[in-house]
Amino acid sequence: MQSFTFKPGLALFLSQSLNGRWAVVFEDEGPAGYCYACDRQLGEDEEGVVDAMLIYNGASLEDRERERIASVQWSPDGDRAVLYLDGTPQAYMDFVTRESSCRMDFPNFLEANDNRQWRRSTHAWNEELVKRFEAALYVN
Repeated sequence: MQSFTFKPGLALFLSQSLNGRWAVVFEDEGPAGYCYACDRQLGEDEEGVVDAMLIYNGASLEDRERERIASVQWSPDGDRAVLYLDGTPQAYMDFVTRESSCRMDFPNFLEANDNRQWRRSTHAWNEELVKRFEAALYVN
């Protein structure tokens, strides 16, 4: 698990999968914290972002001045990841099925007719997926 400590309003954290293709970026530039699922084959910068999820609104955070810990845990095959804030899962990304979810379930868009795109009509949180992800970390 890769982790870093930050204060809300000043965060940029990149975690790359072991296979080198996928990356998760957590960013907080002040008003909000976002998580980005990235495909490094599409590009190293914004062109590589395949999905974005709102993790929190800065104004709604309790004790905004307190340091926090952001962590990313990758599946052993490097195709799925979970973003944790202070030990609580906040976002789940599956780079094979092109689906992600977050506790805020935002943003949501109409589906495109492009089968390369990720599911974006919902980012509804799925606790069961996260439980299965975490359980699989301890198998074998």
